[in-house]
Amino acid sequence: MSDIVEDVKKELLGEVVKDYEVSPSMTVCELVEKLGDSHGFMAGHVYRASRILAEMTSDPGATRILAFTGNIVSTGLRGVLAQMIREGWFHAVITTCGAIDHDIARSTGGKYYKGDWGYDDSMLRAIGVHRLGNVLIPVEDYGLVVEKFARRLFEELVREKKKWSVSDVLREAGRRISDKNSILRAAYERNVPVFVPGIYDGAFGSQVVFNYHSLGLELDLISDERKIIELVVSAERLGGLIIGGGISKHHTIWWAQLKEGLDYAIYITTAVEYDGSLSGAHPREAVSWGKIKPSAKNIVVYADATIALPLIVVGAMCQLVKK
Repeated sequence: MSDIVEDVKKELLGEVVKDYEVSPSMTVCELVEKLGDSHGFMAGHVYRASRILAEMTSDPGATRILAFTGNIVSTGLRGVLAQMIREGWFHAVITTCGAIDHDIARSTGGKYYKGDWGYDDSMLRAIGVHRLGNVLIPVEDYGLVVEKFARRLFEELVREKKKWSVSDVLREAGRRISDKNSILRAAYERNVPVFVPGIYDGAFGSQVVFNYHSLGLELDLISDERKIIELVVSAERLGGLIIGGGISKHHTIWWAQLKEGLDYAIYITTAVEYDGSLSGAHPREAVSWGKIKPSAKNIVVYADATIALPLIVVGAMCQLVKK
């Protein structure tokens, strides 16, 4: 028994936590390495996530899905998301209508501003400013901008045909955007489909409803689900970088069941597990549903994505450069 205890102890205590110092001359690659040495608490998870992301993106047999919520598209992180798509890291995007709204608004002249969490919201409403966390969005830079873009787009599309899949509509939207930081533009350039299962839950999708009688544009939701199914079942291996929770997270892991689950899974979230929510559910729970394989390389990073994602992406880039 003592030999077994010693063997287990030896296996568990394989790596020592190392102290580190920082300096202005330190590169981001060096910093991510130091996070791995430091290990506790989410530092080690950021390091591990960067390694899984690098392995996933360099796996030629892996079909990779990028899933994220709309809130982060209101921040400068939008540029990082577009960059990953533009550089060929992912084969499909699953997101929300809010992400589409923010991307279109910011791509077509809308300006978002730095604000504060503590501003009085009644005052902001009175002066015509929306608040998204500590990001400020003038009313005229959001709803009307998205509505005008959508109306022009729909008018052009119905001249060709009345019924479109959501991903095809969004491809056409990306074709008409010239902003290099646009997620839709990057997806269009790389021929990456953008799937939005909750398309009616936002300004862009609402315009389909409001203009239905005058334009007759009809969205074919089943068509996109079939595209996702084809993407999943034809994959040799499946991987997902899943930022946030909700429908974009669940849609990614739900359809992965058709392939017995993801082979790579990286979660970045601030949601908690103890309330039983999907947004906070750990990868190990997804294993029980067949949404992630028991053998999958997976990690959950509990952190604000605006801080964690750039570190994870750069850490992955550092590994890819080494390879």
